[in-house]
This record gives sequence, structure tokens and C-alpha cells, in this order.
Amino acid sequence: MNTLLKNGTVIDYASNTNAKLDVLIENDIIVKIAENIDVQADRVIDCTGYYIMPGMIDVHCHLREPGGEHKETIETGSKSAVAGGFTTICPMPNTNPTPDSAIVLQQIIERAKEVNLCNILPYSSVTRGEKGQELVDFKSQLEAGAIAFSDDGMPVENARMIREALFEANKLGTFVAEHCEEKSVSAGAINAGPIARRLEVEGVLPEAEEIMAARDIVLAETNNLHAHICHISTKTSVDMIRSAKQRGVKVTCETCPHYYSFTVEEVLESGVNAKMNPPLREEKDRLAIIEGIKDGTIDCVITDHAPHAEEEKARGLATAPNGIIGFETALGATITNLVDPGLISYLDMVRVMCYNPAKLLKIDRGEIAEGKVADITIFDPNREYVFLKEKIVSKSKNTPWINKKLKGQVRYTIVSGRVVYERGE
Repeated sequence: MNTLLKNGTVIDYASNTNAKLDVLIENDIIVKIAENIDVQADRVIDCTGYYIMPGMIDVHCHLREPGGEHKETIETGSKSAVAGGFTTICPMPNTNPTPDSAIVLQQIIERAKEVNLCNILPYSSVTRGEKGQELVDFKSQLEAGAIAFSDDGMPVENARMIREALFEANKLGTFVAEHCEEKSVSAGAINAGPIARRLEVEGVLPEAEEIMAARDIVLAETNNLHAHICHISTKTSVDMIRSAKQRGVKVTCETCPHYYSFTVEEVLESGVNAKMNPPLREEKDRLAIIEGIKDGTIDCVITDHAPHAEEEKARGLATAPNGIIGFETALGATITNLVDPGLISYLDMVRVMCYNPAKLLKIDRGEIAEGKVADITIFDPNREYVFLKEKIVSKSKNTPWINKKLKGQVRYTIVSGRVVYERGE
């Protein structure tokens, strides 16, 4: 099967490419990239006006299966992911049962193969049942197919245990993605401050994130270990990680589109659909996140796609579960709030959404080059649209982007040379 992408603009960070080029795919491999490829192909996709970039990689999301299928399934989550331009996604292990054994991991992997839409690389939990009391068998979990380790949603509070986990992961050539939350100061619904007081809900102190991030930086620096810090949201976290990197500490981190698109003020408009953990912060934090992306402090943009049923979110701000869906808005939010205003370039976007995630996961993806697997996202950079609830592909609809205007829309998603998503209109 040959597919020819004609007349598109190829954006590839690895080769510093931003040029109008054709791309020829044979079966699952990119075989030729040139200004004009004139061959007989089984399918020709006219990419005039479109950008062609490596398939986006989400190193942190939630698919809810097993145990939470009323919120999302591997199938519905995969459909949402490819509609958003993601070709590889890494679901977190806060499922029921927890993938703390080879049996559960393999069930997830087999189900992903049956669905066969995008690459699904699941995390193993760090501890049994995410209870923070006993480490899993790291080696056997990797052999069973785990991409890395996390107790996301449940921080590993015991410093000795997370230290041991970091040593074990580093020894095996993988990493621990640490959910940084000091529980003793993390109670609350939204960011602490005037909005929380106005809405009469308990506020989450920013120190809850920062204390744990500092702990993990210390462990990484003292022991010369790699530590990966999840979904950072505060200026202090950005500043600490920047300083650590400048000292040569092996720390990486990620953030989400909502942290550079919104502040806590969004809760006044979207209510529970703007409630997540960590919460939306202040304007100084939003600007610091943007600066961290620009200067390379922040390695990856992730969605933290966290579906919840409408009846669960309807419980009210104080008791509704944290989290919003994110696959279908990540590209548009990034173009709208970062690229279009000139804060970052398209090459920067590919760096944090494709290239760096692939390097973190140590997978041969995130590039458009001859000989590489054809995982590709094709998007219209100029398409403006209102994100409508009735158009959402995910099983859940919890997102603050409903009825907001976005710019930049996925047209095709290609996984291993196969078109798995094609926008109809």
C-alpha cells in the first residue's frame, strides 16, 4: 500500500524542517521526502494548505479501562486520541484493577491491539494497588510491556520508597513519572486565593505541588538519577526545574494545555469543567509555564485526558472529581494560545508534543524522515471553529473548551502508514 502526501508543509524538529514537501509512504515506512514526488500511488492525499508533522505523542493520559468504562474505554479513548491527532498515548495506571501485575498489563495491551487505532503504551504502577506500601516488580512489569512507572493520582509519599523506585527505574533504563502532591497541604477544590474564597470552597495551596517537586529534584541531584515530574502548574515549579537543569540535574517535566490557556478565573465560567489536579493557577503561573516551554525547561506537553461521567461532575465544585478531557483540544489550544500569538513556533510545538515525548519514552517515533515509521498528523493551521459538545468523540464531555473558538484542526491521523482518522467536513 503506497500513500502519497502532496503539497503539504512538513514540520520536523529533528531535522529543523519547515518546508513545502511531498511525503511518500510504502506500507508503514516513510520512503521518500522531496519537493515533488511523481509516482503512481494507491492513495494521494492533497495536503495543500495543510501542515504535516510527526504523530503527536501523549505521555500522560487516562483511559479508565479496566474498571471505569462508564467514563471511557480503550476504544472510545483511542477514537478521541486519533481525532485529536495523537498516534501514541500512554495511559496511567489508576484503573481497577491496577496494572501492578503482568496479567492486568497484558490485558490492557491485548485490548489495545484489538482496537488497533493508535499505539497504546501503558504505565505500570510504582506500588501495589497504588497504595504506597510495596514496590511492584519493576523488571517483570517492563518485560510484560510497561512503558514506565507512575502512581499518578496517588503520590508516593514515602521518600525512602520513591528513592528506591528511582534507583530501580534508572537501573533498568526507564523512569518514574511522579505525581507531585504533598497531601498534608493539598486539600481543596481549586487554587487557593480570592476565587476560592468567593465561591466558598477550600483552596489548594500551590506548595502541595512544589514541596514534592523539590523533594524529587533533591533525590535526582543527590543520587545522579533521572526523575520525571508530572503536570507542573506553578511558577515556583518551573523556576526550580529550570535551576536544576542548569546545574545538570537529570530532571524532566511536563505540563498541559490548560495550564497555559487558562487561569483559576476560568472556574467562574466553566465551573466543575475547569476543576483538575493540579488546579488552574494564577496569571503569573500561566506566564511562567509559557516561558518554560519557550526556553526548554518544560520537556513535554501532555493532555492528562481525564474523562468523567456528567453525573459525577454534577456533584458540585467541592466534591466533583478532578480532571478534564484533552485529546481533541490539545492541538487547537496550543496553536490558539501559543503558536498563533507568536509565543512559540511550529517547530517548538513539534519539539514538546512529538520529539521530546519520543525521546523520553525511548521509542523510534516523533520524527518525519526517510526510513522512519509513518506516524503522522496532518492539520489545517488556519481552520477556526467553535468546539462543540455534540462533536466530542470521547465518551465523556468534561472540558472547559466547550463553545470556545480554537484555531488549528486535525484533518488526517496516520498510524504505521494507515489512515486511522479522516475529518469529513
